[in-house]
Amino acid sequence: MSPTSRNIPSRLASVLAGLQAGMMGTLAMLVWLGMSAVWQRRTFWTSENLLATTFYGGAAVHNGFSFRSISGLALYLLLYSTLGCVFALVAGKRAASPRLVLAGIATGLAWYYLSFHLLWEKIGPLIPLLHAVGPTVLGHAIWGAALGRFPLFLPPVVTEAAPEPAPAGSEVRE
Repeated sequence: MSPTSRNIPSRLASVLAGLQAGMMGTLAMLVWLGMSAVWQRRTFWTSENLLATTFYGGAAVHNGFSFRSISGLALYLLLYSTLGCVFALVAGKRAASPRLVLAGIATGLAWYYLSFHLLWEKIGPLIPLLHAVGPTVLGHAIWGAALGRFPLFLPPVVTEAAPEPAPAGSEVRE
């Protein structure tokens, strides 16, 4: 097996681990955003409804859950899980460490500032106008911390055991 063919399963494993970490981090972030919205006397689905304005405009901003909320939830999961794949691919197959978690948090915060100050202003202008800044920044840090733990989802490394020596006296003589 060539070194290149060994890297393909390794890269695929990293991408899938990043997908899983990104998905779990996204769910944790959305739970945090939902709870913080309720504490602010808004609906739990505020962040999903805001992201749904990408597709439905201002009609997606309302109290409660609707079919429009599903599109916002799907966009969160798709976008942030894909970013988890990219993070894991760039980070490589490393062991979980505090540095990797810090790199994930830095990635989450960088993505927040990039997306909410550049991307969403062009695609969905209501999103940067109506989101709660503090909870959203903390939510992205939570998501990033989950990204940094993607090596926990990698398959265990299997090492090939050296062949056991034959017992003394069992050698075949010619």
